[in-house]
Amino acid sequence: MFPHWRLSHARGYLILGLIDEAADQLAQLPDEWLDKDVTLALRAAILQEQRDWLQLQALASDLARRMPGTAEWWIMWAYATRRAESLPAAQAILREAELQHPTEATIQFNLACYACQLGDLEGARQRLARAISLDKSFATSALSDPDLAPLRDTGWKP
Repeated sequence: MFPHWRLSHARGYLILGLIDEAADQLAQLPDEWLDKDVTLALRAAILQEQRDWLQLQALASDLARRMPGTAEWWIMWAYATRRAESLPAAQAILREAELQHPTEATIQFNLACYACQLGDLEGARQRLARAISLDKSFATSALSDPDLAPLRDTGWKP
């Protein structure tokens, strides 16, 4: 089977929630396809679905370094790091990412969540205001995100 077809099948299986089948399609790719960005991106999505935080952390770190202009990899790297390592380590990744992506609302929102969980409610307020100014949909997200519960407990409203 052609490598493009395997990638297409892997994407389809992933969409259907058939994670093992998606991983199997990637495992059958020829060696020269294993290090291609498209393959690594699919592998990252599979690892996230499998909740394999350690492997995802390493892969997303590599992807962020390869493609620093893509905010998604930084966000995924921080997400995996939070689960595999610690919240402060994830926060450090996003602080680095915001230097390259100052207008990425998701980075600001996640930094607000991290600040809130670390007890920095004023920092959380500021980050959240920035996220909402960049993308109004984060006002709705802030009302239900469990990480922001301590901020909402103070009476904060978007």
